[in-house]
Amino acid sequence: MIIKETIKIAGKEIGLETGRIARQAGGAVLVTLEDTVVLVTAVSSHDPRDVDFFPLTCDFFEKAYAGGKIPGGFFKREAKQRDEEILVCRLMDRPIRPMFPEGFHNDTQVVATLLSADRSNKPDVLAVTGASAALHLSSIPFDGPLAAVRVGRVAGSFIAFPTMDDLEKSDLDVVVAATRDAIVMVEGGSDEISEADLIDALEFGHKCALPLIELQEEMRKAVGKAKWAVTVPKKDEKVAARVTELFTQKVDDATRIRVKQERYGRIDELKKEVKASLAEEFPEQAKDISEAFSDLKKKIVRTRILKKGERIDGRGLSDIRPITCEVGILPRVHGTGLFTRGETQGLVTATLGVVSDEQRLDGLYNPEGWKKFMLHYNFPPYSVGEVKPMRGPGRREIGHGALAERSIAKVLPANESFPYTIRIVSEITESNGSSSMATVCGSSLALMDAGVPIKAPVAGIAMGLIKEDDDIAVLSDILGDEDHLGDMDFKVTGTAKGINAVQMDIKCKGLSRDIMVKALEQARQGRLHILGEMAKTLAEPRPELSKHAPRITTIKVRPDQIRIIIGPGGKMIKGIVDQTGVDINVEDDGTVHIASSDSAAVAKALEIINGLTREATVGEIYEGTVARIADFGAFVNILPGTDGLVHISELDWRRVERVEDVCKEGETMRVKVIGVESDSGKIRLSRKELLEKPEGWEERPPRDQRDGGGRGDRNDRGPRRSGGDRPGGPPRSGRPDRKREG
Repeated sequence: MIIKETIKIAGKEIGLETGRIARQAGGAVLVTLEDTVVLVTAVSSHDPRDVDFFPLTCDFFEKAYAGGKIPGGFFKREAKQRDEEILVCRLMDRPIRPMFPEGFHNDTQVVATLLSADRSNKPDVLAVTGASAALHLSSIPFDGPLAAVRVGRVAGSFIAFPTMDDLEKSDLDVVVAATRDAIVMVEGGSDEISEADLIDALEFGHKCALPLIELQEEMRKAVGKAKWAVTVPKKDEKVAARVTELFTQKVDDATRIRVKQERYGRIDELKKEVKASLAEEFPEQAKDISEAFSDLKKKIVRTRILKKGERIDGRGLSDIRPITCEVGILPRVHGTGLFTRGETQGLVTATLGVVSDEQRLDGLYNPEGWKKFMLHYNFPPYSVGEVKPMRGPGRREIGHGALAERSIAKVLPANESFPYTIRIVSEITESNGSSSMATVCGSSLALMDAGVPIKAPVAGIAMGLIKEDDDIAVLSDILGDEDHLGDMDFKVTGTAKGINAVQMDIKCKGLSRDIMVKALEQARQGRLHILGEMAKTLAEPRPELSKHAPRITTIKVRPDQIRIIIGPGGKMIKGIVDQTGVDINVEDDGTVHIASSDSAAVAKALEIINGLTREATVGEIYEGTVARIADFGAFVNILPGTDGLVHISELDWRRVERVEDVCKEGETMRVKVIGVESDSGKIRLSRKELLEKPEGWEERPPRDQRDGGGRGDRNDRGPRRSGGDRPGGPPRSGRPDRKREG
């Protein structure tokens, strides 16, 4: 049975269809927004795995054919997922993962495929809504539905599902995922907006998501499958009671140890001790004993925070861990920032490159095609005292890097005034929570250390939440344990003026407006404190770029002069690079970037290019080369790619019968510019202007400009002698005889 429904939200028509494509999947939905179409399927294995976690995989694939493209590369087919696709995978995973019942451990896979892309409406929110719909219609147990809405703001008005053109003008780009009752995930960036404006945007997004949730409910009533029954594993209360009786005080003491590795070491010892102590009393129940121990630890930490306001490391709810900042610690690196907050530390470097260092983009929703700013986040295993294989970046690393990149991109200088390619790399050297926020802070320090004129420093803070019924505690600058044992991970970055980026994941049933207001205000206070600590080390960008960074000099030439700089087959520009060692990039509008850390090399390249593109002006003298000879004159090359005409009359003061009598092709000729036509740009040159005028010489105007002319234009014959009509002829009557030459 094919079901296809559409609904309008803020003027945008969104459609959901099921029953026509991918019918063997557990659930399959086509989601459409104008000409963008995403197919989302959900499949779960029938047998659970013997694991203590939910094995969920979310995938998103962008097909080149969706936008009428053929993939690049040798194989001409889609390869591994790009970063943009992985970010959509995370966007799908984060809101739906908490909505599966406890004890459901069946392998589950949700796959979203972009089938049609209009390159105007982004598909990520469609993938999230489609994931919910596919799961909701299937027999897979899922406590949904939910829906995702992108929110923008143009000219002060919120827009649901803004187009790419809208986002160019928007000061906000936030994805809100919500159930009927509450917001469950937020991801996005903004241009230093206020906390109040962000909350209004989230509520607007939640309101726009409700019709999509209603539509999923209606479709389930029509074609939804019966849900599988899930047996929640029963916990042996006797085991829990004995673990609580014997180890409450020991666990309480262990969770008060402030040094992470010491605390973890003591807790590991207690795990072994509790298993050994109860092994005889509860044989073959080692797993139950471990779970009871973990539940006890979680209960002790959460209760202590809620009832006493005491955190694991002894801080108050809004206290920030001690912060130290250092810059310039790596001598050859363009910019360095070492940011340490408690037991979390990021060593961040900034590298300045030239135009040729830009990253080529091949996605369907990258209109520019090139990326000038890159931020890469690395999380090596030694940062948490572990031993693991060192492989490429995982989804978490890509997600954290994207959050930090979004935060910093808002304060970078415009390309017109700072035409550098920028790469930031964050090496997390220690981690105990909020390493992505340490990356943001370290990135600001590294950029300022490199001398990049950022608009303002950016800091980030991760907020947490402990909620039991009406008892609520909002935590600032959370530890790794507080993230794991808490109900919220809310990351906020920004300047002293406002918010640049947000990322929020909720593990409980959602947040009220009051809790969000409290969390954002507490985050603002924490962010200002962190910015103050950073300013003690470096408050603003250094006045000059690092001495090791390339210097980029930008000049502008006429677009028609680009061919002169490049030369046939790139011969000219390659020659300049080989001769000077600089990097040269020429843009289509005539902008030329010359880059090198050697200022003398830049000056030399600049001199060559200026010579190539120099324009002739009246009165200038050139040492040119005769390029071509015609009956009426000689064409002389005075500048690269620029010829001018020396008319036969301008070759000499005396009459010239044949051009070849004065010059030959390939010979050098010294000439003066006597005219440049404004419309055509043709250049008139003179050789005779640079020759000494013969003694007693008087130049007469052309015959057609004298009274009684009659033999046509005689300009081609050159200037007339005042001594006669022809060389060697008798003098005219009434005129004194003049010495003849030749």
